[in-house]
Amino acid sequence: MNLNVTQQNLHLFLPSKISWMAAMLASEKNISITDAIKTIYASNTYKKLETESTKLWHLGPVALMEELQENG
Repeated sequence: MNLNVTQQNLHLFLPSKISWMAAMLASEKNISITDAIKTIYASNTYKKLETESTKLWHLGPVALMEELQENG
């Protein structure tokens, strides 16, 4: 079984991370889940998250939220 994360399979990890982040952001900012998802996808954090070489995908949702708050 191949368990290596590559740029080609990284997309498999992102939906669950985005889901957790969106729920946390919506609750924190009192916005809709849809608006939270849009905010995340438009962020610099997401651009880095979708790039395997940054290894940001290693982080959990709380650390990713901190990244989002610090770096947009």
